[in-house]
Amino acid sequence: MLHHPTLDKLNALKFTGMSAALTEQLSLDNIDDLAFEERLGLLIDREITERNNRRLKTRLRQAKLKQTACMEDIDYRQPRGLDKSMTLRLADCHWVKERLNILLTGPTGVGKTWLACALAHKACQSGHTALYCRLPRLLQSLPLARGDGSYAKLMTRLARTEVLILDDWGLSKLNAEQRRDLLEILEDRHGSRSTIVTSQIPIDQWHELIGDPTLADAILDRLVHNAYKLKLKGESMRKKQSQLTAMAKSE
Repeated sequence: MLHHPTLDKLNALKFTGMSAALTEQLSLDNIDDLAFEERLGLLIDREITERNNRRLKTRLRQAKLKQTACMEDIDYRQPRGLDKSMTLRLADCHWVKERLNILLTGPTGVGKTWLACALAHKACQSGHTALYCRLPRLLQSLPLARGDGSYAKLMTRLARTEVLILDDWGLSKLNAEQRRDLLEILEDRHGSRSTIVTSQIPIDQWHELIGDPTLADAILDRLVHNAYKLKLKGESMRKKQSQLTAMAKSE
């Protein structure tokens, strides 16, 4: 049997994992000790692994996560009020399958955005799609999207994404158009997709920040009542890191 034509055919079919695995097998002296079925199984396993890795890279690229973070790197030594048992439960991504939300609140620098990105990264590893958005910038982009005709496409993407991060919720009060846009986003996702919100503002103050009482009720009803609520506290992690860096330089 001619091996090179086989490799060419595998590459032509875009079976790059099988091609790489076959090339490795051909370089092993004792590969003939394995039965045909075993060798074929190894080739298929390699192809599945490579395809899964490519899909994960695609999901992470499309997610545009602000920070490179993963659940395994969470530092529980810092006194931030982070419940380890809760985060371990969230790491299994059942909340995505159950279409539940996560609300992360606390002062600036305690790691809300990092944790949100870690949760979204875990969701991507589990086969779900994700997207990171700073809420102020998203709300500013929607009127522009109306003007250039891309509004419907953007709203469809927001609706279909399985895990949507809305970072920096509540930095300023919303105007009438922003309230309506936010309600549309959450209405499309309610009961069918999961949303992660990070905010420096306590949840009990969100109603006032939204402004219009009727729309505030509608927005929060779709967001808060089916959500895990994680309230972080403590000093800024960025401040501590800066202090550690300064100490290292002075030594």
